[in-house]
Amino acid sequence: MDERRTVKISKYLAKHLRHRPERIGLTLDAAGWADVPELLDAAARHGFPFTRTELEHVVAVNDKRRYALDGDRIRAVQGHSIEVELNLPVATPPDLLYHGTAEGAVAVIRREGLRPMGRHAVHLSPDHDTARRVGARRGVPVVLTVRSGRMAADGHLFHLSPNGVWLTARVPPEYLR
Repeated sequence: MDERRTVKISKYLAKHLRHRPERIGLTLDAAGWADVPELLDAAARHGFPFTRTELEHVVAVNDKRRYALDGDRIRAVQGHSIEVELNLPVATPPDLLYHGTAEGAVAVIRREGLRPMGRHAVHLSPDHDTARRVGARRGVPVVLTVRSGRMAADGHLFHLSPNGVWLTARVPPEYLR
C-alpha cells in the first residue's frame, strides 16, 4: 500500500475512533473499542472503503502507534475527544516530561498551565525531540519542560498510553519550565 493511502486511512481512523464515530454510524464500547467488521462496513457505506488487510497495515506501520487491534476489535489508544474509559493504570512518570506547543500559546499556558482542551487529558512526551515535532504542527514550536516527578509526588496522577504518550488531567503552571 502506498504512503498516501496509509496516511488517508490513518486520518480516517483517528477521526472516527477518537472524535466522531457517530458520523459514520459506528458504535464504540465504553473503553473505545469498535468492531472491525462494523468499522469496515460503515466506512464503505460512507464512501471510504478499505480492507481488513489495509487496516492491519495501517495499525502495524503507524509511526505514532495510535491504534490497538485485538482480534476483531480496534481502538485509538489516546487522544479522544469523546467519552471513553481507556482503563490505563496509574503510572509513575519520569522526573521530567515535555510538551510541544506553538509559540502563540505560551503566554496563556504560563498563566493557566496545560489543560486538555478538547481531549480527555494533557498529552506529554517522554523526550524533547518528540515534543518539538508535536509543537511544530501548529507553527513555530516551543518545548515546555514538565516537572512530572514533582507533580506525582504532590499527588497528581499520570497514565502511560500503549504508544508511550503520558497523560494527566492538567499541568498547573508552577510545574512548567
